[in-house]
Amino acid sequence: MSSEKKPRRPRAETPKGFRDYFGSEVTERTEMLATIADVYRAHGFDPLETSAVETVEALGKFLPDVDRPNEGVFAWQDEGGDWLALRYDMTAPLARVAAQFRNDLPSPYRRYTMGPVWRNEKPGPGRFRQFYQCDADTVGAPSVAADAEICGMLADALEAVGIPRGDYVVRVNNRKVLNGVMEVAGVLDPTDPEKFAEERGIVLRAIDKFDKFGETGVRALIGKGRLDESGDFTKGAGLTDAQADVVMGFMEAKRDTGAATVARLRELVAGSALGAEGVDELELIAALLDGQGYGPDRIVIDPSVVRGLGYYTGPVFEAELTFEILDEKGRKRSFGSVAGGGRYDDLVKRFTGQTVPATGVSIGVDRLLAALRAKGRIGGTAQGPVVVTVMDRNRMGDYLAMASELRRAGLRAEVYLGNPKNFGNQLKYADKRESPVAVIQGTDEAARGVVQIKDLVLGAKIAASASLEEWKNQPAQVEVPRDEMVATVKRMLGLGL
Repeated sequence: MSSEKKPRRPRAETPKGFRDYFGSEVTERTEMLATIADVYRAHGFDPLETSAVETVEALGKFLPDVDRPNEGVFAWQDEGGDWLALRYDMTAPLARVAAQFRNDLPSPYRRYTMGPVWRNEKPGPGRFRQFYQCDADTVGAPSVAADAEICGMLADALEAVGIPRGDYVVRVNNRKVLNGVMEVAGVLDPTDPEKFAEERGIVLRAIDKFDKFGETGVRALIGKGRLDESGDFTKGAGLTDAQADVVMGFMEAKRDTGAATVARLRELVAGSALGAEGVDELELIAALLDGQGYGPDRIVIDPSVVRGLGYYTGPVFEAELTFEILDEKGRKRSFGSVAGGGRYDDLVKRFTGQTVPATGVSIGVDRLLAALRAKGRIGGTAQGPVVVTVMDRNRMGDYLAMASELRRAGLRAEVYLGNPKNFGNQLKYADKRESPVAVIQGTDEAARGVVQIKDLVLGAKIAASASLEEWKNQPAQVEVPRDEMVATVKRMLGLGL
């Protein structure tokens, strides 16, 4: 008896935090990406594909923990000792490209890109370690007209994929305004940007969680700290009550009109040159958008928008879906953010030493698809191909010719390539493939020059509910001459001739 153990079989399971996509999910995403790409191209943006792998150095200091280069990203050390990582987002690779090819690219450079990004973070419900992003950026344009264009283009893209006006809002703010507020609150020193950096980081993250924690939670986070329901304590920024009042005044500055909001922000940043500059930029963005017809039903000035990443330097924006959906416990909740972006004038500077203005937006395609599914605006299933069944395996050439003829007519079609002995299994296969129609031709039909066309969708309905009389008046299977096969299939699919 052999003492050797049999080799252990690998487990057939998806790695934690990842998932597989099938059929209609892939098709729906492909169609959405194509629709968004059409909007981007209409605005003059060109496609760009970068490597999925970047150096950790190129990815930058905005990662969660710069002392551990594999924290927050999937990273490894190559043979030469360099740290490499799967891209964390699409913006850092663009900064590298803009620096590397700066002598070859037009300036401003307008590009869009689409593809997966990877984050080595703790997965959770609806939160995966790989997801798709769909970005558009302008590099080399200092005017906030570029930011206004991005905001308008984002609104156009949302409507193009099926989110009507009233179901979304693009909210716009400016980091300069927030920095002005922090200067007034005493946690930003314009002469020493590194001073109070930790406190500002805590304030930024707290404000970004306003929707989640509310005023009380944010006040705790920017003050002494917050104790959550599980007993975990999060260290606060240490602001006094008076300092916290200034920050919370900024959070609550939104008024009924953009002009009123801007006026309130001017009051809050009084005494800060940087804050006043940010308010001026917001006012100009609002005027530029209004001149193009992007009114408050689509885009609004909203001081609560912060955006978590540390590289933003000016205008920031976020697209939020305003309709409600049911969560996994059946409770109503707003769907929330599906896109965001902003100006990042210092990102390319890391490579070149020179300030290069840039602004852009990233659409979370998977979240947008989930929103459309939740509203029933995309089906979740895709129609399968027409299945040509096999009644006589010696006539496989004839069946393949039928499928080719259907494809030449613009229809998806395939021949059943399993064991044809049991005809019932062929129809079960067609059902599993979501096939709308099956083509059947046995020896008798071939001798008579006809084919049987079976409407599988109608057949399922008849089998489920129709009476015998209804079945006779509306048969799900018809016999037609062989040369009428394509026309009959098209009629059954509602495609006409």
